[in-house]
Amino acid sequence: MDETRAIPDLGRRAARGTILFAGALWLLIFVPAGALGYWQGWLFWAHFSLWSAAGAWYFLKRDPALVQRRLRAGPAAEREPAQKRIQLFVMIVMCALFAVSALDYRFAWSAMPWPIVIAGNLLVAAGYLFVFLVLHENSFAASTIQVAPGQKVVATGPYALVRHPMYAGALLMFAGTPLALGSWWGLAPFLLLVAGMVARLQDEEAYLARNLPGYEAYRSSVRWRLVPGAW
Repeated sequence: MDETRAIPDLGRRAARGTILFAGALWLLIFVPAGALGYWQGWLFWAHFSLWSAAGAWYFLKRDPALVQRRLRAGPAAEREPAQKRIQLFVMIVMCALFAVSALDYRFAWSAMPWPIVIAGNLLVAAGYLFVFLVLHENSFAASTIQVAPGQKVVATGPYALVRHPMYAGALLMFAGTPLALGSWWGLAPFLLLVAGMVARLQDEEAYLARNLPGYEAYRSSVRWRLVPGAW
């Protein structure tokens, strides 16, 4: 039996979420840019949207329960008050990252050569691939901080390198975003995003140590949180 039939309307909800995301991303890029001739914006938008759609399709076929968990996202979906505040901050800064980069194009605050734009897109691809590996390894990687029934500590694959590989991949992806959009000024919101991610993962670790059996031992065996050899 097709697993997707066990979760009514999951495919439709995932498709709607992907389309809404792509539409919101387009607005965040092209409204501040004020022009449709923003080739860096078109390349990034098509690239990013394609990754999102491909990931949703793949995991809908392979692991529909993971898709179900990841459909609940954002500050309102969080259960812990601290995570609601952190997620709100992260969401605002992420929007600023796209908008500031597009405003940079509109007002020509900085100039970036096209090879760096391409390198930024490659960073985005590398980050997305790393996130894909994390989701492939850990079916319990939800968008919110929680411990699901039957959840166990995952210490294989990317989790053998760092304790928070999802955040590592996301930060790599968002480090490439302002470069892909042709903006040096877009790196300023990225630094705030790093601060928000660090706050989120530290609070998440405290939560998992309290609620997920075996997590404390995992923390002892895998030293690095985000960057091997650094932190």
